[in-house]
Amino acid sequence: MTKKTLGRTDKIDFPKLDLFEVDCKIDTGAYTSAIHCSKVAVKDDGLHCTFYSKGHPNFNSKTKVFKDYTFTDVKSSNGFVENRYKIKTDVVFFGKTFKINLTLSTRDDMRFPVLIGRQFLKRKFLVDVDILNQSFNHNN
Repeated sequence: MTKKTLGRTDKIDFPKLDLFEVDCKIDTGAYTSAIHCSKVAVKDDGLHCTFYSKGHPNFNSKTKVFKDYTFTDVKSSNGFVENRYKIKTDVVFFGKTFKINLTLSTRDDMRFPVLIGRQFLKRKFLVDVDILNQSFNHNN
């Protein structure tokens, strides 16, 4: 498979989460990928996740329930280790659907509600930091 080139940012879709044209940062310094989740609750039927962010209008406040989820340790750039929930879902780049693991994090204070890390990028994409929105521009 020929690797597609991504820029340092993009707008992507998460069809199973009903989130479309979501701003993301392509971060080769991050191992895992993360998505902003404003509220997480474990209930009898699974992990309830609400995707809302006042700064990101494409986050629609819908709550999704995940039956399959895990925990993982994530080390931030300052060395702090945080144990986060991890979910699996679909993401669309260049019109193609891929499986992705996402850790759930509070990213309200961040410019981008989604961070795409190396674990997802490897063997699929190259990153050119001089360009932006390659997948989004390809689909429009």
